Amino acid sequence: MLVFKEKWVWDFWLFEENQQHHIFYLQAPKSLGDERLRHFNATIGHAKSPNLKDWEVLSDALKPGAPGAWDDKATWTGCTYKAGDTYYLFYTGVNGAEKGLVQRIGVATSKDMITWEKHPGNPIIEADPTWYEMLDLNAWHDHAWRDPWVFRYQGQFHAFITARVKDGSPDERGVIAHAVSDDLFNWEVKPPVTEPGNFGQLEVPQLIKISDDHHLIFSTDKFTHAQSLLDRTGKPAVTGTSSYIGESPLGPFKHTDDPWLFSNEWGGLYSGKFVDSSDEGWRLMAFENYDTNGEFIGRIPDPFIVPKR
Repeated sequence: MLVFKEKWVWDFWLFEENQQHHIFYLQAPKSLGDERLRHFNATIGHAKSPNLKDWEVLSDALKPGAPGAWDDKATWTGCTYKAGDTYYLFYTGVNGAEKGLVQRIGVATSKDMITWEKHPGNPIIEADPTWYEMLDLNAWHDHAWRDPWVFRYQGQFHAFITARVKDGSPDERGVIAHAVSDDLFNWEVKPPVTEPGNFGQLEVPQLIKISDDHHLIFSTDKFTHAQSLLDRTGKPAVTGTSSYIGESPLGPFKHTDDPWLFSNEWGGLYSGKFVDSSDEGWRLMAFENYDTNGEFIGRIPDPFIVPKR
């Protein structure tokens, strides 16, 4: 378990190399008192483990920029990718001038995964108003453009991003946005790979392949068709981790009749990430969110096996 006496940890992502699992996670000091303040006091921590259970804490990866920088208020969720001999840490940044309401995506690079240098051209991916909702506090509480998941497919780099389309019912605009790049620094924003209509937001995406299907994993606490899900699956619509399914890594992705949805039945798990366990099936890691009394927990337990389906 990754747990600290003096700080909360929550959203995270994994990177595996040389039989070591690296975890990058959001963290904030418990001395803040109110856990709701953690988001705007977040930095990115780093630890490694041979088994996803016993963690060696390393130097923090990233913190907010200097006053006046585009990311001077907080650094949030992203992903880690390696190309050649360089590691790329994509992350979300917000700034104080905009009261932390507008999200953008930047990148830092490293040769050893320990010392990171922010790219001087940050931010590198911003929302395109052609398709995506900009800041509109009458529709939503922030400008959603965060949690990049980067992968390579058909000779290009692709990023999936938590976003919202600009039209439709405010509670149903959540989508996964798409951007493409040839060099990991210069990105072209594309239309979303999912359709709106089910969620207000689809957070911390992850793309995995099971047999011939591609599963777009995401977490949400904004499921807008609770009765529809209950009728189809017998499962209530609660905070948890769910998925869309597609025929290719670029979709089109559609919601399944029986989505993976890990909720408070699993201890209030959120930000679920799946790790391939080969013969055993998949392992799920997620942080412990709120308990049954509504108290924030803020730790990452050991993974558990998700039985093969």
